[in-house]
Amino acid sequence: MTTSPMQVPLGVAAGPAERARTVATRAAAALCVRDLPAGRPLAAATTTEGDVLVLVPACGEVATALEGAGGELTAALLVSDHAPVPLRQPVRAQVWLSGWLAAVPEPVRREAALAFAAVRPAEQLLDVGTAATLLRLDLAEVVLREGSRCTEVPPAGFAAARPDPLAGVEAAMLGHLDRDHPEVLALLRSRIPAGDLGPRDVVRPLGIDRFGYRLRIERPAGHQDLRVPFPQPLTCAGQLQSATRRLLCAARAALARRD
Repeated sequence: MTTSPMQVPLGVAAGPAERARTVATRAAAALCVRDLPAGRPLAAATTTEGDVLVLVPACGEVATALEGAGGELTAALLVSDHAPVPLRQPVRAQVWLSGWLAAVPEPVRREAALAFAAVRPAEQLLDVGTAATLLRLDLAEVVLREGSRCTEVPPAGFAAARPDPLAGVEAAMLGHLDRDHPEVLALLRSRIPAGDLGPRDVVRPLGIDRFGYRLRIERPAGHQDLRVPFPQPLTCAGQLQSATRRLLCAARAALARRD
């Protein structure tokens, strides 16, 4: 049986708007437009100001449908957050961004492309106005899915929120931990109460955010996710190394007390 996606001390977690914005930073996206098969855009991004932009082929189905519909279509963008290390169930979360899709007007197209490039420097942006069309999704609904739990996020709250400050470095850091530092994972594992681990359970690194490390206990049937929190939430990626050192020192001290 799979438990809830995160077990954390009370108050030690980001709000749903921040979590949704963090998921929206990921590259894996699918665009769903009414009466068209779902497909992958050339690229998609949520800008620093919270605008959802989508890049599609200028001669593709979506651009053609927009012209035929008078310049606006109802659409949904699904962005998936995959764990950066191998897991049995790799999708950590998804966010559905639904609303009205329209081409970015020419007078503000360059500004929008620069805002897109600031968060996702896709090379296809060089083709905007020729082989690619830049679209804006005017949000009507935001739904965050984590495991079996779905949370509605007000579009204004989504736009105003900021992604987790570690989102840009998480994949590299977690991959480095998984490949090269089994001793660090062992210390993090030691923070899990012994009664929560069965003889066939496997502990895997799941994520890092400003509140701490997330671990996944993969069980023969299902999994459980939990957090090993930092003493204080981080405000930037530059604090990660020292926060990790303090966390590991506390883990070593706890092990020494057990012995």
